[in-house]
Amino acid sequence: MASLAQQLSALRWSPLPSTSSSRPTTTHNRRTRTLLPVVCSVALSNAQNRERVKLKELFEQAYERCRTAPMEGVSFTVDQFTEALEKYDFDSEVGTKIKGTVFAVDASGAYVDVTAKSTAYLPLQEACIHRIKHVQAAGIVPGLREEFVVIGENEVDDGLILSLKAIQFDLAWERCRQLQAEDAVVKGKIVNGNKGGLVAEVEGLKGFVPFSQISSKLSGEELLEKELPLKFVEVDEEQSRLILSHRKAAADSQGQLGIGSVVTGTVQSLKPYGAFVDIGGISGLLHVSQISHDRITDIAAVLQPGDILKVMILSHDRERGRVSLSTKKLEPTPGDMIRNPKLVFEKAEEMAQTFRQRIAQAEAMARADMLRFQPESGLTLSNEGILGPLSSELPAEGVDFNKVPPAEKDS
Repeated sequence: MASLAQQLSALRWSPLPSTSSSRPTTTHNRRTRTLLPVVCSVALSNAQNRERVKLKELFEQAYERCRTAPMEGVSFTVDQFTEALEKYDFDSEVGTKIKGTVFAVDASGAYVDVTAKSTAYLPLQEACIHRIKHVQAAGIVPGLREEFVVIGENEVDDGLILSLKAIQFDLAWERCRQLQAEDAVVKGKIVNGNKGGLVAEVEGLKGFVPFSQISSKLSGEELLEKELPLKFVEVDEEQSRLILSHRKAAADSQGQLGIGSVVTGTVQSLKPYGAFVDIGGISGLLHVSQISHDRITDIAAVLQPGDILKVMILSHDRERGRVSLSTKKLEPTPGDMIRNPKLVFEKAEEMAQTFRQRIAQAEAMARADMLRFQPESGLTLSNEGILGPLSSELPAEGVDFNKVPPAEKDS
């Protein structure tokens, strides 16, 4: 019974987690922490902890009976005891994934109950794949039950050090591989740069965009903190290589810039002759004459850098990389871009559809007019405006050219 008593005795006491603004890490702080009964250590933060406390109380009672009256036995079997130990024991090796419940947070991280003898800890830098200032920003609050991965052990109190970021990194790499397989275009924020290219953040990972793969007239410094459409060139988790291309994504975007189509863009800069608008990584010119039907003398009175617009594609010179835009064509009534730009934004697709229909009708009329003077085409325009076979009253056997009088010469 000595071995059983020793195991039960080890369950009687547990350190109380610190509730100060920073997690104590020094040996001195650990020694000065008050040891309180386990019933106080978790403060009955949830139902699981209450069940755990009752179980430990039962073990303590059994220990006392073993010590004072060993012949009377205990109220549970050895099998039941072994099963209980297995319920609250787990493999704590580095890389192991375990379930845990957050029961306290501080400025440096979060305390997690993983049903171990001592409290596990989630450092702030391991709480999220993104940089955050406090764990609450990542949704980590008391009561949250989550799966964590063990990344280390505190040598002072044998407490486990946990990570959520490691799990999120695995998911991010898997997501990037999937997007590469789909040849998808993603948005990436430029966060840094060097002599060879730019660093973009995609799906929480840092990827590299070589200058040879950037299709923009803006400099590297001008692109910082901006979002660019990107495609995956290489996704290699083992080598931690994530190579991206703006040029490939821009080529896809350019293929979708049909004349008369409506796209959403952001005003980049203003010039006396117009505004440059970023439409998916491509810079288009919104000429002052194409902003509104009403005359505009001061562009800054209508537009500002950062404004979100819906613009119509007027022309697209792929060789020169020039795109001409218009909001004038999207005005429900002349001057709306000046008086009610919100209405222009809301009605953009509807007005563009009307514009395209007018263009299609004009082109059809132009073709019909050409056919009126080209009867050899075999088509003619009926009174109803429908193109069809050339109508005639010629006999089915054709024309006897011998009966056609010769053309007379001018005297």
